[in-house]
Amino acid sequence: MNSLWWCRVAIFLLVEVSLVFGDLSSPQNLTLETLNTHYLLQWDWGHETAMNGTVTFTAQYLAQYKTRRPAHKQDWKSVCVDVVERHCDFSDAGLFYFGMFLLRVRAQIAQQSSHWIQIEFCPDKHADLGPPSSVKLNPVKEGLEITIFDPLDTNNQSMKELVQKMYYQIQYWKKYEDQKAEILPTHNNVATLSGLDRWTYYCVRVQSRCEFYNKSSIFSETHCRKTGGETTYLEIFLYFLLSLVMCLLLGLVLSLGCYKTFKTLTSIFYPATQLPVYIHEHWAADMPWLLIPESETVCEYLDITSEINTAVAVMDAHISEQDWATETHNQHDSGDSGFNSTEEDSSHRQYGLTEHITCNDDQIEDMCNIKNKQMLEVLCLKQVTQYNRDLHGD
Repeated sequence: MNSLWWCRVAIFLLVEVSLVFGDLSSPQNLTLETLNTHYLLQWDWGHETAMNGTVTFTAQYLAQYKTRRPAHKQDWKSVCVDVVERHCDFSDAGLFYFGMFLLRVRAQIAQQSSHWIQIEFCPDKHADLGPPSSVKLNPVKEGLEITIFDPLDTNNQSMKELVQKMYYQIQYWKKYEDQKAEILPTHNNVATLSGLDRWTYYCVRVQSRCEFYNKSSIFSETHCRKTGGETTYLEIFLYFLLSLVMCLLLGLVLSLGCYKTFKTLTSIFYPATQLPVYIHEHWAADMPWLLIPESETVCEYLDITSEINTAVAVMDAHISEQDWATETHNQHDSGDSGFNSTEEDSSHRQYGLTEHITCNDDQIEDMCNIKNKQMLEVLCLKQVTQYNRDLHGD
């Protein structure tokens, strides 16, 4: 019983010693992510040590033919030393594209190191091929001209220098008919898609391929372009007719706009509604003429003799009818003296009327400003009437 117990204690101590002083676990799942001449070595490591220290990694490479040498003569090249990341970039390591290499990695902490874990790598065989670096489309007479730019390595050199039998596979289809895509292989960097429908949008994408190792890249970005074609005489005539109609419509719109603008301005500054005639006559007759310069005042000679004579004749006739009986009676009583008296009275009245309607310079100037002849006649009649009233004492 005691011997069994001592055996268990010894086993437990051995396990503890191996955990403290034993080797670290090696990285796992060593893989390569490649594209043309870009090589990225990746690994996993998820263990924890009893010391709980920081784990670092070292990655190296060696040409495979050197593995035949003794271990101390093998010239391993370190690419990443004591890195905490779980990947290492071998793109700038100078690996020959057609060579065979061994890549290895290990973990270390303080004075402890894990065992190396390694994989074989041949770029020509294992590196993935990239798609064309660029694709351009140009419409031609009855199709599309496709210009393909080679995929590039880390030094921006064409991959065709490394992959001698590389070619391209062109996939094209009408823009809205993906299920009817067609394929055209070509070894040239310029290819023409012929027999396409005129004035139709086509979409194109290109893939790089190599049959030796059955490599194929992903497709490039999809590019869509409208095809060209010859323009017929009918189309030219229709284009000309359409442009002519557009020009006519544009000219009509501009003319209509100018006409509307002119009508609007005319209605604002020259309204169609005019003032009544009697308002114009009232303004012409009664509106005072203010601020008229003397130099612009023109008054021609006004001859009112005929108007005065007419007024005198009317007045004499009126007086004769009223005083006829009185004058006749005075004639019978006085004889010739009555006749003379009547003649003197008539002359006296005529002289008085003329004297009464004589106008000074200011009145004549006012009369000159009166442009309506009818108003002048009314003025004269008013003066004759006033003289009659003064004569009879009314």
